Amino acid sequence: MALPPTSPDARSQRAAAQNEVFLREVDDAVRQDQMIGAMRRWGIPLLAVIVIGLAALGGWLWWRADQASRLGQQGEQFAQALDQVQGGQFDAGNKALDPLVAKPGTGIGADAALMKAAITEEQGKGADAAKQFAAVASNADAPGALRDLATIREISANFDAIPPQQVVDRLKPLAEPGNPWFGNAGELLGMAYLKLGKRDLAGPLFASIARDEKVDASLRGRARQLAGLLGVDSIDDVAKPLAGDNAGAQP
Repeated sequence: MALPPTSPDARSQRAAAQNEVFLREVDDAVRQDQMIGAMRRWGIPLLAVIVIGLAALGGWLWWRADQASRLGQQGEQFAQALDQVQGGQFDAGNKALDPLVAKPGTGIGADAALMKAAITEEQGKGADAAKQFAAVASNADAPGALRDLATIREISANFDAIPPQQVVDRLKPLAEPGNPWFGNAGELLGMAYLKLGKRDLAGPLFASIARDEKVDASLRGRARQLAGLLGVDSIDDVAKPLAGDNAGAQP
């Protein structure tokens, strides 16, 4: 049986389909060649970037782990030195703190420097201790709270040799209620006011320290006595302690 003749339209449709397949294959081949060329051109640099990135990430993670380990070791060294100092072994404790002081950019380095200064003061070398405290106070890399404490300890160690107005200028910003060093700085500031003859400023300051429950109890007691000597009442409600005293008395 003879096949029906192919119409011109069918032949044109078949040719168009074949051309489409051919063009798609050519396009795929071109894309493949472009990909191979790009890999040849950029593959090695791209691989290098990936490797470098992974290496950098690994290095950063190792640095973090190493820093944590070092801080742990430094903390143990500081604790051992503190135990020695508390046990009266000042020379051994002082020597144990030397490697930590050699790291001034760290908080524990400032702690160690403060501890060494305190050892010097405990040994009766007030002027030398004041210099050591001053070095911590002027160290811009040390935490602010430790710098403030070092300032207070410096002035305390060498109080008689420092002009009272200089004490006022340096400690007045710290002798404010709410400041963590209010009591310590305020006591020295009040004594400087007395040196300057400013009893009207010293009395209320001592009374304010005595009323502040965040201040150490022994310091509050001293401040209360000084305020009383200066004629300033440091008890807000006198009736309460009197009532308590009467309740405990025998009829």
